Amino acid sequence: MNQQLASPQTARRGQGGPWSYISPSRLNLWLKCPLAWKLRYVDGVKTPTTPNLFIGKMTHTGLEHYYRLKQLGTRLNSGDIVRHVEDRWEEAASEERIAFENDEAEQAARSQVAGLLTVYLEEVPEDEPRTLAVETTLEAPLVDPVTGDALGIPLLGIADLVLDGPNGPIVIDFKTAARSTTPLEITHEIQLSCYAWLLREHWGTIESGLEIRSLIKTKKPQLRVHRYDRRSDQHFQRLFAAIRAYLADLRSQEFIFRPGFACSWCDFRETHCQQWAGTSVPVEGKEVMS
Repeated sequence: MNQQLASPQTARRGQGGPWSYISPSRLNLWLKCPLAWKLRYVDGVKTPTTPNLFIGKMTHTGLEHYYRLKQLGTRLNSGDIVRHVEDRWEEAASEERIAFENDEAEQAARSQVAGLLTVYLEEVPEDEPRTLAVETTLEAPLVDPVTGDALGIPLLGIADLVLDGPNGPIVIDFKTAARSTTPLEITHEIQLSCYAWLLREHWGTIESGLEIRSLIKTKKPQLRVHRYDRRSDQHFQRLFAAIRAYLADLRSQEFIFRPGFACSWCDFRETHCQQWAGTSVPVEGKEVMS
């Protein structure tokens, strides 16, 4: 499927097209591989929800429920949260068209979600700062802080959680992962800088810090909290450099294949990526077409 990308003026009249807005997830995927970005956001290639992704989604559902009620003054325990997730499991699985290998695999997934939620509530302090916002949508114009140029497209993101820290808001992003690593990759820096920019422009306040709270899907579930200082001018300069390169790709429509470690789990590797073949590149003993 090889579609032409609409012009900015035409696309903005539509809903959710590539020129409608920039988001952290769109920018992150483009940084990993512009071709994968095109397949998803221009060609509209749909990829199935894997069991691992579904585990992350349901864990996120439980955390969202916990903090929404906490914001209203109701504190739930881990059993309450697990029951909430269980009550919504069948409907969510049907909506996502998730196919587990067998009943045992599905039960293992349910147990894993329960374990992740339980360890989270056990390790997060009861006196953590007051909840300001849960799953809140933030949108702001993009104006280059160095040149003052308006880029003509908004930044839009959904912050998982915003807490009222003693020195200002703390923006928190939840993640699930198969192993414990410190998230220092450029994609995480860009994501955090996006949220900081949105908070400053949308709320008119400067963040006191940012966090990535990673729930690790090991045999014994773990919670790892990675804390970051408020964003500096250099962070925003790097963010806008990435955004300008992203927009240049949209204008040129030259979405190159960017081989790398991310190919190992790319949704398009075995199917649509090869349809864009030019030359073959070996990845983990197989050939991926560039």
